[in-house]
Amino acid sequence: MMKRIAFLVLMCALSIAASAQTKLNGAGATFPYPIYSKWFAEYNKQHPEVEINYQSIGSGGGIRQVSDGTVDFGASDGPMSDEQLKASKSKLTHIPTVLGAVVPAYNIPGFSGTLNFSGDTLANIFIGKITSWNDASIAKDNPGVKLPNVPIIVVHRSDGSGTTYVWTDYLTKVSGDWSGSVGKGSSVKWPAGLGAKGNEGVAGMIRQMDGALGYIELIYAEQNKIPYGNVKNAAGEYVKASLSSVTAAAATAKIPNDYRVSITNAPGKGVYPISSFTWLLIPAKNADAAKQKALIDFLNWMVEKGQSMTEALSYAPLPKEVATRVLATIKQIQ
Repeated sequence: MMKRIAFLVLMCALSIAASAQTKLNGAGATFPYPIYSKWFAEYNKQHPEVEINYQSIGSGGGIRQVSDGTVDFGASDGPMSDEQLKASKSKLTHIPTVLGAVVPAYNIPGFSGTLNFSGDTLANIFIGKITSWNDASIAKDNPGVKLPNVPIIVVHRSDGSGTTYVWTDYLTKVSGDWSGSVGKGSSVKWPAGLGAKGNEGVAGMIRQMDGALGYIELIYAEQNKIPYGNVKNAAGEYVKASLSSVTAAAATAKIPNDYRVSITNAPGKGVYPISSFTWLLIPAKNADAAKQKALIDFLNWMVEKGQSMTEALSYAPLPKEVATRVLATIKQIQ
């Protein structure tokens, strides 16, 4: 009899625990996936009653799913357009989370040094005008560096991608040829190259293919030990992507109330020019009040506690003034 009572008590306790578990589902950008994975795991340790599942499917997929209401939140590296916001089933708020950098990463046989790239050179490579690593334009950016006569294999994203948005936003600003022929967007009609899914896929293809050049988020280059180049900024400097050079890109930015801002090719010395905020896309309402409360609590934790975890994964934390504004915005969602 006592065993039966103990069993019933145990089942009751398990039932209560199960009912208290709140599961949040999100989807979107691969650019911030390493830091989001860290945050969601750490938050769960501190709040075991909340589980956050995130699918790293690209910004385009994240925008579609949160707009359709099939996930509790989305994520994107490119801000949504006015048309996309209007098409969403729910009013969405952009919440900036961290800053990151997109870098030109390469695999050149017999060379492992750091190359310099001007915006025009990168644009002409991705347009298909520059096809060999010993091209005169690359040599001009890198005086004294000898590169092999090896074909350049361009690697780009095949899925809708905020990383693509950041990359093409930069190229559109610095190259008239790119602006006039391709333009910017999370998906574009690529003039040349091979496609791969996600930052993970592009990084993998670069590692596997001699002569490859692609664009990936900084942490993916560092984790996979892929060489990546310095990029010429608006001040004429060739700058390496780093926490300080990414933070410098945000220092002069005028950030609007809705946080939808581009900081590529930002002015100033020491600025890495292919830098960007990345955003969580938060619906104004959730039919499940417990989920909405859990999401709001996580957002506050992310700003107040999570920012201290960013630098270890090569992301720059939100500037203090931006973090203060974001906390005020989160209160308005409740």
